[in-house]
Amino acid sequence: MSVALLSFAFLIAAVCAAIMGYAIQRGATCMVAAVDEVITRRRAHRLIALTEAAAWVAGGLILANMVGILKMAPVGYALGIATVCGGVLLGIGALINRVCVFGAIARLGSGEWAYALTPVGFFLGCLVAGKLMVSAAPTATASPLFGVGPVLVVPFLVFAAWRGVEAFGAVRNRRFAAHIWSPHRATMVIGLAFVVMLLTVGSWAYTDALASLAHGMADNVAAKMLLFAALLVGALIGGWTAGRLRLVVPTLADMTRCLIGGAMMGVGSLLIPGSNDGLILIGLPLLQPYAWVAMASMTIAIAVGMLIERRLGMR
Repeated sequence: MSVALLSFAFLIAAVCAAIMGYAIQRGATCMVAAVDEVITRRRAHRLIALTEAAAWVAGGLILANMVGILKMAPVGYALGIATVCGGVLLGIGALINRVCVFGAIARLGSGEWAYALTPVGFFLGCLVAGKLMVSAAPTATASPLFGVGPVLVVPFLVFAAWRGVEAFGAVRNRRFAAHIWSPHRATMVIGLAFVVMLLTVGSWAYTDALASLAHGMADNVAAKMLLFAALLVGALIGGWTAGRLRLVVPTLADMTRCLIGGAMMGVGSLLIPGSNDGLILIGLPLLQPYAWVAMASMTIAIAVGMLIERRLGMR
């Protein structure tokens, strides 16, 4: 991300970050809740919504690459045991925290202030782990997505047209707000907002911003943290307009749980590298093997942890 704080591109990105925060608060974006839904209700509505968000990013990247406006170089990381271990730590940390890094923003937007310690813990986890281990170096490898892009572009455009017809019908029936901010559609908005941010200021995830701050990377750290602030503001507005924003006084147990869970997710993100927000919005759409393995190991860790909790009567 190389952009002046007051540039037009940055202002667009800040608006998109706020929209993303609003959509996270309204959407079905938490991996813990998604896995819990599969286990307890035998349905995958949240997982499907997260998959669609990644699909919108993939489609946007394909179109941007075809018209020559995609400036980013696809970045991947080596796939190894550290990837799996990082995913497991992400899952355990999210389970302790009770929500993933997406869900923590949604909880903050509802006034559950204990979750302010989740990003603090994530930062501390990255800070401490960064002194004990070295994160994997990125590899500038060609993404498989662009190789199959010409095959996928027509199905994506048909899918996008279908969603557009749905939205037009909602506008005509004067129920667009209820339509677009339903949990599934709000998750879709996250993907769309991310694509616009990627094309204006580059790839951005708030956990990456916290990791950069912990590692002492001075490259546009102020801009990244301002985008993080815009994300939080958007989440708070989302909670307020939905009538969910309330004062939930944090207990010591909740604060400790969020701090520890955030720290474990921070350590896991260093091993992969990347957390589930960046993996869902950039690694999975780019068809990077390390991202798919990390998300799979995270999901399995959450599921196994939930089954153990149920067996012990802890939930």
